[in-house]
Amino acid sequence: MKIADDWVDYKIIATSDGMKLESWNGVILLRPDPQVIWTGRNLYAEKSINAVYHRSEKGGGAWERRRDFPAEWTVCYRDLKFKIKPMGFKHTGLFPEQAVNWNALSSIISQAKSADGGRQIKVLNLFAYTGAASVACAKAGAAVTHVDAAKGMVERAGENARLSGVDSGIRYIIDDCMKFVEREIRRGNKYDGIIMDPPSYGRGPGGEMWKIERDLFGFVLSCARLLTDKPLFFLINSYTTGLQPAVLKNILTLALKGFEGSFDAYEVGIATEEGIPLPCGASGLFTGEGYGNRRA
Repeated sequence: MKIADDWVDYKIIATSDGMKLESWNGVILLRPDPQVIWTGRNLYAEKSINAVYHRSEKGGGAWERRRDFPAEWTVCYRDLKFKIKPMGFKHTGLFPEQAVNWNALSSIISQAKSADGGRQIKVLNLFAYTGAASVACAKAGAAVTHVDAAKGMVERAGENARLSGVDSGIRYIIDDCMKFVEREIRRGNKYDGIIMDPPSYGRGPGGEMWKIERDLFGFVLSCARLLTDKPLFFLINSYTTGLQPAVLKNILTLALKGFEGSFDAYEVGIATEEGIPLPCGASGLFTGEGYGNRRA
């Protein structure tokens, strides 16, 4: 497991009985977490809580405001800044555990620019949500194309980019990711790195259906056609229950067999003040060998 353990503005204070108690730059939230199947303290009794998210038996849920609860605020991670805005399905617009991947991609991009005379590095971020990975890559010096089907999420990504001073380094596309990739293949466009965080299920703006078990491998095969001859990386993140990290590694290994490099798979987690890591998702990462020298 790779653990995000160097946050300052974010921390998990405690976990118990399906819930996690978090501090987001001083705003205390209590939210459900399906990985927390152990019990301990009664987190609902904590007096410092600003808001609690309650699930509904009919699906979804709602926030209960207990103290002053801002509609939105910001948190910082290293030299990055993000807007936090609680939404209807317990989310806040940021997944702090992904800091381990932001760090890895930023390092790869920075090293590649340094080793190759500061050349332009193009990154494609698919199912890109509110753009934390886009911001991290742009901050490292990449030119990022950010694609998501939800207009509201793309607008949030732009806000995050402006907060971090990298808005000019990101191109925003509101589109179905599969259709966008098909068009990019026809256009002959190429990218040095690809990131994707596909949902378990999804629907595009034109009614396009996505099911990860059915569609992921074929989609990665298509995306591989967008890689340059010397790609830097290909990262897949997943929060789909039951989808193991090794599955993502297998997909990348099979889809990118024409490229030399290393393949890694790992759980993504975040440190807690209880001294235990909280597992949060899975990642598979291809890193190009010698910046991805391709076999003849």
